[in-house]
Amino acid sequence: MGLMSSAGTSIAGVEFVEHGGRRMAHVIRATASVPISTFFSDANESFQVGLLAHEAGFVEEPHSHPAVERRINDLQQFVVVQRGRLEVIFHDDAGRRLSSVELGVGDAIVLMHGVHSVRVIEDMQCLSVKQGPFLGAALDKVPARAPR
Repeated sequence: MGLMSSAGTSIAGVEFVEHGGRRMAHVIRATASVPISTFFSDANESFQVGLLAHEAGFVEEPHSHPAVERRINDLQQFVVVQRGRLEVIFHDDAGRRLSSVELGVGDAIVLMHGVHSVRVIEDMQCLSVKQGPFLGAALDKVPARAPR
């Protein structure tokens, strides 16, 4: 299906990448803007992603995020481009290219499901966040299957 806009969320600058009915990524452009804090990820996703927006003077009450046992059986990655440009390419399980998205400074992406690769267009640096603990490349970074 390819790159889709954020239908149903009405957030300009937020896009979803879907193929075969499966959401592969959220793309959050540097230009994305909301008048109030808005989450756009599904409540059942292992990363809860949204945009926080408050007027000057807002004070959030002191709070914590206590440890609660959760079962997470996927590994998602959140990437924010700090400098440069890159292309994130989405593939099927055999490694065949499905679509791609280009990201620049301030753009972010949540890689949720499926196979992806990265092509660096301009020297870049990104902030990358993944769930831990890291279990090693054999479990946490698996190559696409050879084409059939």
